[in-house]
Amino acid sequence: MKLSEFEYQLPENRVAQYPIEDRESARMLVLHRTTGEIEHKTFRDLLDYLDDKDVLVFNDTKVFPARLYGNKEKTGARIEVFLLRELNHEQHLWDVLVDPARKIRIGNKLYFGEDNSMVAEVIDNTTSRGRTLRFLFDGDSEEFKKSLYSLGMTPLPECIKREAEPCDVDGYQTIYAKNEGAVAAPAAGLHFSKQLLKRLEIMGIDFAHITSHVGLGNFRSVDVEDLTKHKMESEQIFIDDKACEIVNKAKDERRRICLVGTTTARAVETACSTRGHIKPYEGWTNKFIFPPYEFQVGNSMITNFHEPFSTMLMLVCAFGGYKQVMNAYNEAMKEGYNIGPYGDAMLIID
Repeated sequence: MKLSEFEYQLPENRVAQYPIEDRESARMLVLHRTTGEIEHKTFRDLLDYLDDKDVLVFNDTKVFPARLYGNKEKTGARIEVFLLRELNHEQHLWDVLVDPARKIRIGNKLYFGEDNSMVAEVIDNTTSRGRTLRFLFDGDSEEFKKSLYSLGMTPLPECIKREAEPCDVDGYQTIYAKNEGAVAAPAAGLHFSKQLLKRLEIMGIDFAHITSHVGLGNFRSVDVEDLTKHKMESEQIFIDDKACEIVNKAKDERRRICLVGTTTARAVETACSTRGHIKPYEGWTNKFIFPPYEFQVGNSMITNFHEPFSTMLMLVCAFGGYKQVMNAYNEAMKEGYNIGPYGDAMLIID
């Protein structure tokens, strides 16, 4: 398929800019992928589509405050630094993006905090926008990370046209977030409240947790018409024995396996064996899923609505069927659904 086939008319002001207070009250479009039937529900109605011993697969990655603002030595120019991943725990080396990149060279020092309490030195240029920083800090690793994170802000995506506010500290985090390492929230999971999870547990729904540290690669624009030429950036994933046991048992018993989010779908497909079971996995994935693609794991999916031309939309189309999903998106836009991490949800089922 071609990039141009993933366009739809997105009305202005349809990207949700703030989290809603009652997470489970978000709207939910239900798409029956075999028939194309569409229903309009709220997220708490999810209980009506699941049965005892069905499985929900969650991504329990935790977003860290990855966006910092510092000043360049001598000139005092304001520089945005986006922490991507820690490269060396002991030496305080981080892979980062800087903006504006043209002003930053190897050897430059950046100062952070009102009292310039944190200093970093640029030691490498890795890409046109990327840099490697060494933070100069005398304390131990835990003290360093605590100081660094105290300077950081919640890394909201570009579609949210404002800087992070106090409501985003909890709002841009799933309630089951556990393993720190993501620079973007697995948005489909933002709709779950503690109360909803408890009701699902009482129903007998099984929960499987995997970790996929969401990176900026999900949000990078695709700049080639031929999708086979697009390369996804790698993301780190962890899938343990317990998650494999829960998912594989449900598959053998022909239960519903509902994947919560596109990052979860990518992770389990990466760890899938030729027999259709998932196996323990610790490593990286740059798997790019777009139509046509036959999923081995999962027969339903919860996802948010994504921007035109995005890799997340492509994955959803591969799961739900291109024509059915694009038709659902057009219907959702007519019905006033909101998109983005703080937007509404879609449930795709057979």
